[in-house]
This record gives sequence, C-alpha cells and structure tokens, in this order.
Amino acid sequence: MSEIGSKELVDDGTAAVPVVVKHRKLQHFLVEWGIILVVALLVSVGLRTYAFQTFFIPSGSMEPTLQIGDRIIVDKLAVDWGTIHRGDILVFKAPPTENCGGAPVTDLVKRVVGIPGDHIYSVGNTIYVNGQKFNENWSHTEPLGNAIATANNPVVVAPHHYFMMGDNHSDSCDSRMWGTITRSEVIGKAFFRVWPLTRVGFL
Repeated sequence: MSEIGSKELVDDGTAAVPVVVKHRKLQHFLVEWGIILVVALLVSVGLRTYAFQTFFIPSGSMEPTLQIGDRIIVDKLAVDWGTIHRGDILVFKAPPTENCGGAPVTDLVKRVVGIPGDHIYSVGNTIYVNGQKFNENWSHTEPLGNAIATANNPVVVAPHHYFMMGDNHSDSCDSRMWGTITRSEVIGKAFFRVWPLTRVGFL
C-alpha cells in the first residue's frame, strides 16, 4: 500500500509541473499584452489630444485644394510650438459670429491670408496685403466674391488674430463675413491628406 501510495504521489507531482509552467506562461503572456494594449491606447489618446488629429471635409469652401469627403491630418504641435504663416491651412473652432446658414458646425478649415499687423483689402478679384498684391501661389478659384474692405478702410488684423479665407473664394463663408479668429481658437495646421487614396499626399 505504501508503495502504491508513493507512486501515486510521484505521478501527481510530475504531472502538475508542466501544467503549472503552462499556466504561468499564459499569465505572463496575457499581462504583457495587457500592458502593450494599455500603453498603445494611452499613446493613441495622447497623440490625438496633443499632437495629431484627423478631420473630415464636409463642404467645398476649400476647393480645389480640399474636396468634399477628403480626410486630413492636423498637426497641433505646429501651432503650440511653431509659427503661423500666411498660406497655412488651419483647422479652428468655429467663431461665435459664424452664421452662414446650414447645419451648425464646431470646426472650420480655411487658409491664412492675414497675420497680426496686416492691413488687408481687395480691388476686384485682387487681394492686397500691406499695400502689395497678395501672391496666392496655391490653387484657388476666382472670382473673389465678397470684397475685403477697401483701400481707404482696410481690415487691420489685431495681435494674436488671423484673417482666414477659403480657396474657393466665391463660395466660402470666412473672415469676410465673421471677422478674424484668435490664436486660441486654432486647433492645428492641416498638413497631410490621407483619403481618398488617389489623392494621398502633403498639402
């Protein structure tokens, strides 16, 4: 009886060893992947909150540069740590004075035409910035549509403000209607189109 009892104990012990090892390996594997997923989620949330964010283009106000249905990536750090220049495409919170009809929107995308200190006006289809013809070296549509003040009474862009316009000049509700935006309203600079695949590339 003692021999059989000893044999049973030995058999049970040797059989338990690989089961325990496998169980520990599974636990280790699950913990590792759990940590990886949590870190990936935190990085993703952090990047979206502080660095990059995607946006969908719902209107044609930025045509031909941005088409309806395009998806773009916005660089938030370029505004937080960089400088805003004329010609930059910005995504920003819709100003309180924005009232161009249609469904309410929370965010807008337009191009910077005037930076702090600029004097802006238009004559016909020509935009003047600080008395000089504004060189729009990007695709845009004419005619200009709504005028931008006059030479005798130009728009003067205040400190930390920006004058924004859509590239589709005659079909864009922009700073000509609702005034300039503040730097604090800017979400980031649009710099890359990720959709559609046929038009993927830098802006």
